[in-house]
Amino acid sequence: MSIPRICIALSLFVSFSLLISFSAAQTRGFSTKIYHRDSPASPFYDPALTLTERIRRSAARSIARANRFGLDASTDSPKAKIIGDGGEYLMNISLGTPAFPIVAIADTGSDLIWTQCAPCSSCYKQKLPLFDPKKSSTFRELPCDSTACSSGSSSGCTDDKKCGYTVRYGDGSSTNGVISTETITLESTGATPVALPKSIFGCGFDNHGTFRDDGSGIIGLGGGSESLVSQLGDQINGKFSYCLVPLGFGDGTSTINFGKSAAVSGPGVVKTPLVKKSPDTFYYLTLNGFTVGDEKVPFSSGSFGDSADAEEGNIIIDSGTTLVLLPSYYYSQLQSAVSKHTSGTPARYSSGTFSLCYVYDNSFKPPSITANWAGGDVELKLLNTFVLISDEVACFAFAASDNLAIFGNLGQMNFLVGYDKVGGTVSFQHADCTKA
Repeated sequence: MSIPRICIALSLFVSFSLLISFSAAQTRGFSTKIYHRDSPASPFYDPALTLTERIRRSAARSIARANRFGLDASTDSPKAKIIGDGGEYLMNISLGTPAFPIVAIADTGSDLIWTQCAPCSSCYKQKLPLFDPKKSSTFRELPCDSTACSSGSSSGCTDDKKCGYTVRYGDGSSTNGVISTETITLESTGATPVALPKSIFGCGFDNHGTFRDDGSGIIGLGGGSESLVSQLGDQINGKFSYCLVPLGFGDGTSTINFGKSAAVSGPGVVKTPLVKKSPDTFYYLTLNGFTVGDEKVPFSSGSFGDSADAEEGNIIIDSGTTLVLLPSYYYSQLQSAVSKHTSGTPARYSSGTFSLCYVYDNSFKPPSITANWAGGDVELKLLNTFVLISDEVACFAFAASDNLAIFGNLGQMNFLVGYDKVGGTVSFQHADCTKA
């Protein structure tokens, strides 16, 4: 059996050769490479961290992320490398002219693209140099009377009549700065990168909180108007997909795709509807329940609503959260079913994040678990449902959280996951992501 030793995330690495226009690349779509942060292929691989430390950080980040959501919250194809970073994804793009490398959290749960800018009045520590807008010939601050300043993250006029923004997260983190436009450059699957001129982003001058020093901001991939996906718009026809490699598999490299390159087709594809709800940042899906072994555990009255049927849009899918998080009432039912159908010796884990753990030996035999999505069933593999928190202990990779139900990246590993905002679906297809 294969169980992941967890912590997943994203990073986009850009070459700096000749640029081509996005319109020249759009007919083929674009793709990028993905690295798990804790794989040897990752530039952020830290052999000094123990497995337990990685798991504890990753699990804690999943809960904190749910809390954060409780507030405001072919050849010429652009591509990016995705690298795991404590349960989040780092994405390396470049900003400005000349191109300046930016490594930031790639976040399907937020919209605004922002980075720390120099001079910074109050910035958290980061390993890479700050982006200096004065050194770019294509940087423009937006005035407060501009169209882009009337919606999204805008907080109104600054003292010097610029379009200010403020984003606060539920874990206490925040960023403040000026809404601006800049050329964003994405690496291509061909020889030449793709330039996206006049992209909206936030130049942050006052940023603090729980951000890690590996990153220098956030690249929003959510459904709102300011996200990278939305700004690409008709050029990619609302499509992107990714494939997340489990830690310890292959060299840790896989792919994120945009446009025509993002098509998910062939045998075994399950499509489930995207549900439009507020805020439009999140990708809401409808999960009817789980089947554990031969036992169905449906969402019912008391879990997501008063109806006996599952409420539409009762869970979001998020590549930046590690665990699968479910409301306490429903999680207790699911945990009971998993416990009933699992053979093995129970074990305790001191952190309290994981409430169902077993000694990882020959007696450990977990059940099959299938996600019952509206539109079809998706069978999860062992690596999607249990994680090794030590060499001797395996824990159920789901947890209780009453802030927001989230289908995290552990549930998505070794699936090609495709988002189609125009068609209104998310697709799942079993895949070997080391070959994606």
